[in-house]
Amino acid sequence: MGRSKIIVVGAGVAGLCCALELVQRGFAVEVVERGKTVGDGACSWQAGGMLAPWCEAATTDRIVAERGVASIDWWARHFAGTVRRGSLVVAPPRDGAELTRFAERTSHFEWADEGRVAALEPDLAGRFRRALFFAGEGHLEPRRALPALAGRLTVRLGVEFDVGAARGTVIDCRGLAARDSLPDLRGVRGEMVVVRSRDVAISRPVRLLHPRIPLYIVPRGEGIYMVGATMIESEARGGASVRSTMELLNAAYTLHPAFAEAEILELGTGLRPAFPDNLPAVRRMGNVLSVNGLFRHGFLLAPSLAREVADILENESHADIRERRTA
Repeated sequence: MGRSKIIVVGAGVAGLCCALELVQRGFAVEVVERGKTVGDGACSWQAGGMLAPWCEAATTDRIVAERGVASIDWWARHFAGTVRRGSLVVAPPRDGAELTRFAERTSHFEWADEGRVAALEPDLAGRFRRALFFAGEGHLEPRRALPALAGRLTVRLGVEFDVGAARGTVIDCRGLAARDSLPDLRGVRGEMVVVRSRDVAISRPVRLLHPRIPLYIVPRGEGIYMVGATMIESEARGGASVRSTMELLNAAYTLHPAFAEAEILELGTGLRPAFPDNLPAVRRMGNVLSVNGLFRHGFLLAPSLAREVADILENESHADIRERRTA
């Protein structure tokens, strides 16, 4: 007897990664998304797309790095636009102590002096005396990666789906919409700005350390950069705040003054789903496997959660076959 079809609800990064992993293991899968386009309303549409496990280890639980390391290879296999040029972490001279503290909490980096910084990013020559270079890290463009994954799957768009009433196996990847079954889920607001500069050329993500809000700048190609992302304990929706916008733009200006003349293309906000410990989880509730709480680590941790879901369903499928054979 063949495997029954699995319904994945939600075409954000968690849903698409789960669906693709399951398809590759021989499951029949259909993705259902209430938005009319891939990424419509998903917080992953506003993400930086950084695959930076060792940078993240400096500011979050070590399990994030441990589970995220394999994601770089996963994305490289599944999305041709994955870029593997490493990450650069810098700080203004007045905040040099922040760089030292960051280094003490992580690994897999090399100290870069002023000359090394200039070799890695010529447009930053003379601007930073020291930096940390994480050569093994990568990044991608979420707004290209999500449609690329969806193109390899069967996705029904613009469809509402009642998870609670469903029969058969359901993978619930609805993010904050899943609070009807996950009461401990909360939203954490993030804001970002996209700019275009003809005068700055940066080839890899650069993190700018600051005592209060460390920010990052991610190249999108053709002079376009995403600057993000704030973390605000608020579930308020709506446009970006003036204060956050000023902080994001000041970060870009601090990295390179030429950003002062950049064109603002977009101001965006999103609510990231998070559990109290800010770590993701796969939870079983009857015929539903819930995949949620990715916080700000969606692209980094979604492949790991997808493998966990596929392992669970494979083990259950094998157990079911053994039961039928012995009945």
